[in-house]
Formats: sequence, C-alpha cells, structure tokens
Amino acid sequence: MAAASTIGQGTVVRGNVRGEGSLVIDGRVEGDVNVDGDVTLGEHGAVKGNVSGARISVAGAVAGNLHGTDAVLLESSARVVGDLGGPSIGIADGALVRGNVRTDGEPAAPAARARSARSETPAQHEEPAPPRAARPAPAPRRSPKKKAAAPARAAKAAPRKKAAKRRPPPPVVPALSKRTRGRKKKKKTRR
Repeated sequence: MAAASTIGQGTVVRGNVRGEGSLVIDGRVEGDVNVDGDVTLGEHGAVKGNVSGARISVAGAVAGNLHGTDAVLLESSARVVGDLGGPSIGIADGALVRGNVRTDGEPAAPAARARSARSETPAQHEEPAPPRAARPAPAPRRSPKKKAAAPARAAKAAPRKKAAKRRPPPPVVPALSKRTRGRKKKKKTRR
C-alpha cells in the first residue's frame, strides 16, 4: 500500500480534495474530501465540507457529513456538526456530535418497508383499485363523545364568564419622593 498523502498543520486548502489512496489531514480544508482510501483527521485538523472515504478517523473538527464505506470512528477530541453514515460507527467518550447517525444495516423506514412488501407480492393476488370517479366520497364522521362534550363545555364556560367580571388589579404607579416635581413638556414650534 502506498504512503498516505498529508495536509500539514499550517496548510489551508480551499476547494474539493479527491484522490486515490489514504489522506492525513492536520491542517484545514474548506471543501469536500473524497478519497478511495482511509481519511485520518488529526487533533489540529479541521474540515468544512463533506468527507467520504473507506475508513474515517476523526480527532479534530468537521462541519459537514461523514460517510465511510468501512467505518467512521470519532476520537474523544472530535467535534462534528453533520450526519454520520457507514456500516460501522464508533464514538468515543467526550466526542461531540450534532447530527444524525445512520448505519447501512439500519432497517428501512416504515413507509419504505410497506412499499417493498407491496412490490414483493405477486401481481395476480392484488385486487385492482377502482377508478377515482367510482369511489364514493367518505361521509364526515362525528363521534358521539364530541356531541355529549359540547353541553359540558357550555356549562364549564359559564363560571369563566363570572370570573371575567372581576376587577383588574390596580395599576402600579411608581412612587415619587416628597421633593420631586414633575416636568412639563415643551411644545415644539414650527418655523
């Protein structure tokens, strides 16, 4: 295996980084990083963009999504604002992550499962849906509980009206000291 490429501690790269092989980032990258090999982000390294590679190991700061085809590992000094994705994800104690974590082996969402179940059933067992015009419009339903609750609400509302007739509290006026005089406002005259 070839030696890894390195972005040194004092180096700033503005733009996307692509390539084959591994990459070690100790400097700063402002753009997406997409390599075939491993990506190692040192403690002083920072990336502002998405990072993808085979195995991603982060000890620095990333503001973007991380996707590893093998694994994503966050060391205790890692600070990530973005989503993590890959078949294996490891987060050490002390690492800060603000985003979603999703492994490739995660079950699909309920809606996706329902669609895939429908696509797996044979077509001869499915009943064709009637055309839209033939479907009757559903009648609005009202539950009997709501009708019974309406008189009860009216009975409860009556005491509230009596409570609303209470007097508001007196206004709070700041107390002035004995020798304080009010000032008159001067009228402005137009010329």
